Amino acid sequence: MRIADDITALLAQAHDGALPQRVRALHLPPADPPDGKAGEFAALELESGAIGLCFLLLDDTLTSIAALAEAVRGVDAREMVGWWADAQAAAASPARAALGYAAVNALTRGVFDRAGFVPGRANNTIGGLDPQPGEAIGMVGLFPPLVRQVVERGARLTVLELRADLAGERDGYRVTLQREALAPCTQVLSTSTVLLNHSFDGVRAACPSARRFVLVGPGAGCPPDPLFAAGVSAIAGSWIADPAALVRAITTGAPWGSSVIKSLLTPEGYPGWATLLRRASGG
Repeated sequence: MRIADDITALLAQAHDGALPQRVRALHLPPADPPDGKAGEFAALELESGAIGLCFLLLDDTLTSIAALAEAVRGVDAREMVGWWADAQAAAASPARAALGYAAVNALTRGVFDRAGFVPGRANNTIGGLDPQPGEAIGMVGLFPPLVRQVVERGARLTVLELRADLAGERDGYRVTLQREALAPCTQVLSTSTVLLNHSFDGVRAACPSARRFVLVGPGAGCPPDPLFAAGVSAIAGSWIADPAALVRAITTGAPWGSSVIKSLLTPEGYPGWATLLRRASGG
């Protein structure tokens, strides 16, 4: 099964027979941000108060999502999950797919909240990776600040990118469009966008040597069980600590600041979906 099918099945299990999980609002970044940079994320807020984030800079999402803001109000988030999970539908409408994945994140957060579960805090910005001199390290998605941290440790870094204009040799690392180049990498840091664009399965399969495979990014908020089963060793996300403050930051283009906490979720620190569901139901 695809990872998307596994995630969808767990969410269906969590909300089977439950009341609709309707959308209260979609919070978008300003069209004319104060610093001139396009906002990268929107926040989908459910009537329960749970919030899920969605990445806006994939394909035409940023330019087309505003037209959907009013249309999603009152829609059951469980229905929206299919907008993302159906890969063909997702390819036809990246904006709807982004909203569907935001619904995945919001529904997951709702389960975590009802179960009283909070992931641990991250102790570094590279998801707990420990690059060693000469070690082959992989990165999926070019993160310049993180590149420096890896290269400064003397590791050999290979970055997988979608953008052809970024490909080539750089100072201390190389950028490639070929997944196969990740095969020798023993530690891999990947953007959570691989979940949004349905490339996770292929990327993970291209890393047979990876003893550590870390997903990182604000969009890494889905049920983690299928990811851990697929060999993900940690998920470095952004735990929303102050939803109201985050919404204000997103809608005004301000820094998120203390509205989010850098979190790190590992198999060792996670009780499992079944346990969370029992706790959420009072069992």
